[in-house]
Amino acid sequence: MPKISTKGQQMPESPIRKLVPYAEGAKKKGHKVYHLNIGQPDIKTPEVALNAIKNNAIEILEYSHSAGFESYRTKLSNYYKNHGLPINTEDIIITTGGSEALLFAMGSTMDNGDEIIIPEPFYANYNGFSTASGVNVVPVISTIDEGFALPPISAFEKLITPKTKAILICNPGNPTGYLYSKEEILQLAEIVKKHDLFLIADEVYREFIYDGDEHFSVMNVPGIEQNAIMIDSVSKRYSMCGARIGCIVSKNKEVMATAMKFAQARLSPPTYAQIASEAALDTPQSYFDDVINEYKERRDTLISELNKIDGVKVATPKGAFYCIAKLPVKSADDFAKWLLDSYDNNGETVMVAPAAGFYSTPNVGLDEIRIAYVLKKEDLVRSVEILKDALTKYNK
Repeated sequence: MPKISTKGQQMPESPIRKLVPYAEGAKKKGHKVYHLNIGQPDIKTPEVALNAIKNNAIEILEYSHSAGFESYRTKLSNYYKNHGLPINTEDIIITTGGSEALLFAMGSTMDNGDEIIIPEPFYANYNGFSTASGVNVVPVISTIDEGFALPPISAFEKLITPKTKAILICNPGNPTGYLYSKEEILQLAEIVKKHDLFLIADEVYREFIYDGDEHFSVMNVPGIEQNAIMIDSVSKRYSMCGARIGCIVSKNKEVMATAMKFAQARLSPPTYAQIASEAALDTPQSYFDDVINEYKERRDTLISELNKIDGVKVATPKGAFYCIAKLPVKSADDFAKWLLDSYDNNGETVMVAPAAGFYSTPNVGLDEIRIAYVLKKEDLVRSVEILKDALTKYNK
């Protein structure tokens, strides 16, 4: 019988999606499942984006340019400039989601066996992208006790080898919600300059910042234009996860020329999704103001309720719409399955994402979960109420 590739065998399961069969089983029993496991916003997609598709009179659904519509890239450049980022049209390649942008970034800067340093916990699919690219993840652990702040630069220095090609961050972070400060970004800038590395910044949650803090982009750091690569996406900003439109951004012309070869190999990003994404740039600021206020209230509600449960520890996120919670259990993975397979509270239960899948260090985060606060406030309150009851029964 033909054998599966080693790479395929090593490809990790998604900690976010691997419990779907259990959730489906719970629903077949008639149970209502509150989905805290996935960052699928319930916020409405801007009308201007939807109308651009509904009212379009395309007669031939053609390929676009491999870099994406020039009109979209130009408009996106203006959007960035309006947000203080010095990004030109030629610095942008449109991709099929931020996922493809990350694959292009790794493929353009790393060879098989090269290493990328990532503060963990990190977005679980970084493990998958690295495996697909033949790249080895070298983790540097941030902790819940420190609020998942950037680990000391000395910790990064100890991990750098001749195989190290890049440092990858998510800012603000998925799954922690941590927002790197300007000082932390400048520290990373110094180390990549010192060791001639790339600094890849996944900034897809840039708009989701709370408490008056400000986002500081790697594209704002002078002197690392040849090191900095920014990853972006429309998925969360406009609640357009299904559009699958993102982009890779860099001032490094060699990186962009190389990424363009990857873009040409996959032909072009999807046409209708680009039309919607270009139109979404006309979304009024009032939309974002309302969304940020809503997410801040959800965050405050969730953290307040979680802090009422004995034995639960949670770091308050500064951005995005996720948090990591440490539970009084040995295996969050087993607990998450049990919630769906063997438990209900008046016909209701919750689905969470075990956080071990957001680490690459073995046996770390086993008692942690990631929660996405993308549900309305009353559903979050009910979800935590269920979680509290479940923990008392699970630990008996």
